Amino acid sequence: MNSRRRDALMMLVAAAPLVLVGCTSESKKEESARSAPPKLAITPAANATNVPISAEIGTKVSDGKITTVSLTDNKGAKVDGSMRADGSAWVPNTPLKNSQTYSAEVTATNSSGTATKQQVRFTTMAKPEKRVTTNLYFENDRTYGVAMPVTVAFEPTVPKEARAEVQRRLFVDTDPPQPGAWHWVEDGSQVYYRAPDFWQPGTRINVRAALDGLPMGKVGYGDDDRTASAKIGNKVFLEIDSATKQMSVFQDDKLTRKIPVSLGKPSTPTSSGNMIIMEKLEATTFDTRGDPNGGYVVDVEDAQRLTWGGEFIHAAPWSVGDQGYTNVSHGCTNVSNENADWLMKTTQVGDLVTVKGTEVQLEPGNGWTAWNMEWSEYVKGSALPVPADLKPEAKPAPAPSGSSATSGPPAPTPSNRGG
Repeated sequence: MNSRRRDALMMLVAAAPLVLVGCTSESKKEESARSAPPKLAITPAANATNVPISAEIGTKVSDGKITTVSLTDNKGAKVDGSMRADGSAWVPNTPLKNSQTYSAEVTATNSSGTATKQQVRFTTMAKPEKRVTTNLYFENDRTYGVAMPVTVAFEPTVPKEARAEVQRRLFVDTDPPQPGAWHWVEDGSQVYYRAPDFWQPGTRINVRAALDGLPMGKVGYGDDDRTASAKIGNKVFLEIDSATKQMSVFQDDKLTRKIPVSLGKPSTPTSSGNMIIMEKLEATTFDTRGDPNGGYVVDVEDAQRLTWGGEFIHAAPWSVGDQGYTNVSHGCTNVSNENADWLMKTTQVGDLVTVKGTEVQLEPGNGWTAWNMEWSEYVKGSALPVPADLKPEAKPAPAPSGSSATSGPPAPTPSNRGG
């Protein structure tokens, strides 16, 4: 072996231990990093006072994930709850109690099993004086139509700066899954939830409006925590055309009846648009005394509300001769006693009613107007970012299948002006 090759070999041998030492050192660093406990921060802060009873246990963790959350009251009783899907907070199943002290314990664990645990105690606020009256228009154990939106109303109305936090406390779960989005009426009096398409018949919808004690800005705090579970019935759509003075009734995409109608006369026109049957009344009284074009009191049968302003489908035996020919009502859809009775047995709250060809358009918020806009417009009304899979693809709101369609007290207060 010549001297040059020998010197090179000696240099490689001498350098080899340095390489091995370097790999060992790096491995130890990685192992040390894996065994380092996660970094965890939770809210409310330790010893916080005057905490709203809508409080959640907020969690922020790095280098790990939340594995357990427990919350107990001042008597040691456990409070049940669950994590949000995004892991940002743990939500109690029921509101906390006023003027009570709670203890929260949160554990986060990393991939190697190393855990971090934090504990905090906090005290909730006393009962507030200013309350916002809320109303969930979704009742337990009911059967609704496929266009039924989940609607929450507020009095006084919710200011824009408070709507995101209110929306975060509105929970909807559907089986089978049909994700949807919330839309606020401009004045903050109502917020709707629906999916891009109509609910599938047979769907079970579970709702929680967890608003008790929730701060809503200067107007006050939420008044209650409401829950409901209901199902979706068969598909029923009504189409009303002012040009023909006819109503077409579709059941499960089949035309089952044509009904002559009389709509609002030009001075008191019926609204054109996509409306929802809001309530069904076997009998009611329309009292229009004080209205500019009213002044009458009349008892009616088989009335189905379409707007807060007092537009109904109802029996009108006095206008049977005009039905199918002339619009003579004060804004309602007049039908015969026989047809009104049949409709009451056929329709459901939550069925879509499309009116076209009249002198005025349906105003946003005058009823449950969640379907009176395209999806691309609807999602703009959300106070929170809409998930990517629900972002619009510039398609209109679906029209009824098989049809020719185009395109506490409640708030707002319903009117029984009728006509």
